[in-house]
Amino acid sequence: MTEEVFKPQTDIGPPHFEKMMSQEMKDNYGKWKYYEKVKPGVLKHVSETGFELFTVRAGSPRLISITTLRDFADIADKYCGGHLRFTSRHNVEFLVTDPAQVEPLIAELEGKGWPVGGTGDCMANIIHTQGWIHCHSAATDASGPVKAVMDDLFEHFKTDELPAKLKISMACCLNMCGAVHCSDIAFVGVHRTLPRIDHPRVAKECEIPNLIASCPTAAIRPNPKEKSVTISEEKCMYCGNCYTVCPALEIKDPVNDGNAIFVGGKVANARSGPAFSRLAVPWIPNTPPRWDELVAQIRKLVELWIKHANKGERYGEWIERIGWEKFFELAELPFTDKHIDDFTFSVPTFRSTSNFKYTK
Repeated sequence: MTEEVFKPQTDIGPPHFEKMMSQEMKDNYGKWKYYEKVKPGVLKHVSETGFELFTVRAGSPRLISITTLRDFADIADKYCGGHLRFTSRHNVEFLVTDPAQVEPLIAELEGKGWPVGGTGDCMANIIHTQGWIHCHSAATDASGPVKAVMDDLFEHFKTDELPAKLKISMACCLNMCGAVHCSDIAFVGVHRTLPRIDHPRVAKECEIPNLIASCPTAAIRPNPKEKSVTISEEKCMYCGNCYTVCPALEIKDPVNDGNAIFVGGKVANARSGPAFSRLAVPWIPNTPPRWDELVAQIRKLVELWIKHANKGERYGEWIERIGWEKFFELAELPFTDKHIDDFTFSVPTFRSTSNFKYTK
């Protein structure tokens, strides 16, 4: 018997990527010379050997059914030997080796309602977290507002006529499972009230040392009299971590929960270094099912950037060029105390110099 027979099998983690690669990709691995943007949603990678690989990108929701997966697999079997992959922004990419199959593939995807786009100077598919459908500490939904925002800005996914890439992200609470901290425009669900402590339940159901240790700002302290805990309002940042380990500290509030909008972040090193997103709109209420106020504000911010940015200028780079003071003026946003980063551990983010940028 071979050694392979005795190799332990596990379902932990994905299989090695080489097992899913086509033979053409294996033959050209590490030999890619350059790539071209053929049109929105289509890239062409060219190898040193002259081999050409076409990538057709279609946008899809983050949460999809097994029926949809089977549909994608059938399309991949038909046009590209069954080879596809999912991206970190919830796109599905079909890896085509026959140039003659590119247009028929696009036609079938579009015919089934799967939009092809998301490459070049366009709006990428919106990455988001789980929201009310699954997460226990969500301050807002995820799938609902993301669908509403994407519907409103859909034309920017299909074309590449923006000043630069536009990446919008969404997280349903401050724990930020999404990429809210480093996106051009991002919106995040925010709690605004202290967790409500049910002292009898805390005493019966929760491990108080773990509960205290769960707070990142040391806002929770023991309450021996109640065999429970107390919360310091000055230190609490409403993240919901305590609710995760102790359901007796309910934090959801249908009246005060809502969304905040951040702008100016990115991961890329092109032209300027990576940057964190910064607060622009402190709070917009939850208004399901279509989140009209949130959608309108995001569209306004996008159109503002399109109107004033130079070619190749990401959102944060545009703001840095004109200055944050001018940005707030153009966006007609009030600058409030909520924009001042006075968090106890925020020293590295303070504006610590006397240099200001004034614009006419």
